[in-house]
Amino acid sequence: MHPSQRFHKIDKDFRSPYARDRDRIIHSASFRKLEYKTQVFLNQEGDFFRTRLTHSIEVSQIARSITSTLGLNESLAESIALAHDLGHTPFGHVGGDTLDECLKKDGFVNGFEHNFQSFRVVSFLEKRYKAFDGLNLTFATLEGILKHSYPYQKSFLPSKIHEQFNLDTHPSIEAMIVDRADEIAYVSHDIDDGVNSGLITFEDLKTSELVCEILAKVKEEGIQESDAEMFRYRFSSHLINHLVYSLLEHSRDKIQSLEVQSATLDAKSKIPVGLSKELETKLKKLKRTLFVKLYQHQDIVTKMFAGKQAIKGIYNGLMEEEKMLPKALYEQLATRSKHRVIADYIASMSDRHAIHFYKEMYGGL
Repeated sequence: MHPSQRFHKIDKDFRSPYARDRDRIIHSASFRKLEYKTQVFLNQEGDFFRTRLTHSIEVSQIARSITSTLGLNESLAESIALAHDLGHTPFGHVGGDTLDECLKKDGFVNGFEHNFQSFRVVSFLEKRYKAFDGLNLTFATLEGILKHSYPYQKSFLPSKIHEQFNLDTHPSIEAMIVDRADEIAYVSHDIDDGVNSGLITFEDLKTSELVCEILAKVKEEGIQESDAEMFRYRFSSHLINHLVYSLLEHSRDKIQSLEVQSATLDAKSKIPVGLSKELETKLKKLKRTLFVKLYQHQDIVTKMFAGKQAIKGIYNGLMEEEKMLPKALYEQLATRSKHRVIADYIASMSDRHAIHFYKEMYGGL
């Protein structure tokens, strides 16, 4: 047999459309930059703490597990999950809120919104083809990135978005699952990072009924809090498992209808993916506890305040002297709004890029 006959003929692209989406997202520049974008702790705080990149991977893993179990499209969920945070600025939500304030203060009423920015990254800002902008993703992936779980009716959306997407319907069931996987991932790993950093303790979190239930499961294994690393790991594992299995149990029967599977749920329809009312309440209270005890901790607030000043300083500096923009972006000023070009540049920065650029602008002589 001739060597060339040993292999089956491979089609021009042997991947499914959603697997192709996933690959295009992973190989994008914006995805790589997530490694140095803040989740809660600044990247330079240490190698252990989650970044936007590790968070996106964890969301993807949880979403894939859920969709696989439910017989849904695993690759679609994976693509949406990996791209859902591409639009985040440096310094987490504080950075996005600050950039939004800067734009609106200058009369740019559309401001900045990270969900829509993620959509803009994959459909416009990434340049991978000569004939058109963006990553050339499928409609379902784009819709999931744009909407997350709910109909996405925002005043700042351009008319072409209204023409291309039905903004009166929920996205696919896979997108809804990614949205909940995002919540499960950040709650569990923020606790892990927070306890490891020493900013909070499990004792601080015992006001949460859900935390107490999970702590009991860990102690049933004979693991004590004195074994700190193992205790944290088992806590995170039990918390994720509890929320995932509860979501599967509560949602399985609700997503079997043709209407849900075909993604035609209108804005008035209740989302079929979720937890029991009792567990939703417990989770909401836990998130409130994390907000007070961790996200509003002095150390976190101080770091985020510094990030906020960096965003303001870079924005104001570039508005005053646009020639500090990279050449490719400076040339775009001839055809695009100066405010939006600057905002896109800032949003694309990693934490360390923003810090370095800020120091160079104001103290680098």
